[in-house]
Amino acid sequence: MSNPAITIVIPCRNEAANLAFLLDEVDAAMEGRSYEVIVVDDGSTDLTGEALGERIRAGKPLRHIRHDKSAGQSAAVRSGVFAARGKVVVTMDGDGQNNPAYLPRLADALLQAGPAIGIAAGQRLKRTDTKLKQFASKYANKLRSAILKDNTRDSGCGLKALHTQLFRELPFFDGWHRYLPALVIREGYGVVHVDVLDRERRHGKSNYGILDRGLRGILDLYGVWWLRKRRKTVPTITEISHG
Repeated sequence: MSNPAITIVIPCRNEAANLAFLLDEVDAAMEGRSYEVIVVDDGSTDLTGEALGERIRAGKPLRHIRHDKSAGQSAAVRSGVFAARGKVVVTMDGDGQNNPAYLPRLADALLQAGPAIGIAAGQRLKRTDTKLKQFASKYANKLRSAILKDNTRDSGCGLKALHTQLFRELPFFDGWHRYLPALVIREGYGVVHVDVLDRERRHGKSNYGILDRGLRGILDLYGVWWLRKRRKTVPTITEISHG
């Protein structure tokens, strides 16, 4: 696990019951590949630590990063990205709704697209969330797409693959993980998409509410629009040898 090609980053808070089966699915999906899994435990108060410790002692390609208190999903993703050893980071949610079968597809889509592409973004089909959540998400995505023109139908999907170095260079703010396609475009790269099927959550309930997302999302949307406007030209940088 010294130099894996791919790092899977899974932010989670109080998802011990879902991690029990999800991590087995991740290992099955990534079998035969060079990879590591980083679970970022965002201040969990359940048995997440014990469950991860058991797997690590069993020799699984797993690392446990812990926040001493909950800092939110964006901060958890960022902690995982900066701890990553792989040259590509693939993210997924820890609630079990993202199917790990798409992890290698996302990594391959990014790498096969060439250096001009900075992100392979999952786009959910057949959403399993509540009708209210689906409506809120659909409205938010339409508004975001109209303003940011990021050519992405569903930027809130947790399944994404990015080059690790690029990921670390993106401007960070709370809520940043929902605007990654637009932020990647700001850096001069393109986006490819992979359609994915959503799954129902087996255990527990969401740690992130609709009102919480909606109100902050308006400010975040303006902030990303401002960032895009403040970088109109992305030059191609080369070093000239005069020897």
